[in-house]
Amino acid sequence: MEMKPRTVGNVAVLAIEGRFDANTAPAVQQWLEQATAAPGARVLVDLSETTFVDSTALATLVSAMKRCQQGQGAFALCGLRRPVLMIFELTRLDKAFSIFVDADHALAVLNA
Repeated sequence: MEMKPRTVGNVAVLAIEGRFDANTAPAVQQWLEQATAAPGARVLVDLSETTFVDSTALATLVSAMKRCQQGQGAFALCGLRRPVLMIFELTRLDKAFSIFVDADHALAVLNA
């Protein structure tokens, strides 16, 4: 897995490439904890190059989303490939997250 963090406007963006699983989740969790620490944080996780997610990855994203919401911020996902999207649909997490087709659409909403 490779993490590619960047900032676009007032949104912290993390692109995750490869497998996002129990082995790689701690690094992502650490980044997300820092990104969601400030009140009003706006965070986008780009999963367009993510090939697999497991329950640990899902839990990492859910806890970051909750932290963001508690601080009156915004948290979104984008670019989910079909196999990854299917996992979100099976767990019904597709209803819990703001999911965008791509980063451009997500950033337009988060930076508004």
